[in-house]
Amino acid sequence: MNNIERLATLNRIRKFSRLMDSAFSIPGTKFRIGLDPIIGLVPGAGDIVDTAFSAYLIYLATRFNIPQKTLGKMIYNISLEAVIGSVPLVGDIFDAFYKSNMRNLALLEEHLEVVEPELTKTEPPVSESSIKP
Repeated sequence: MNNIERLATLNRIRKFSRLMDSAFSIPGTKFRIGLDPIIGLVPGAGDIVDTAFSAYLIYLATRFNIPQKTLGKMIYNISLEAVIGSVPLVGDIFDAFYKSNMRNLALLEEHLEVVEPELTKTEPPVSESSIKP
């Protein structure tokens, strides 16, 4: 992949992560949710769809040659959200707070700041503290 394709892929991951985890603000609060907990409200199929979307983001992230340790953390984030997210109601609340896609975006951007800092300069990186309520 050339730099233009890499930047386009990174921006696709950024936009999709934000859509899934923090696209909408709850009026009267600073709390944001995305489509992930909303889709998760559909019994059974919602959690499968959420996990598939998140797996696609990990697939895109692997194009940046992330280390195995980082990949393991990303898979853990998705797995934890998939398992707990499958519990009715409690799982949907967990999905709204845990934001695995934003966590994975932060991991990817941490990696890219070291190996390809020119890619992360296009937009402020996501930090772990910015995803915790």
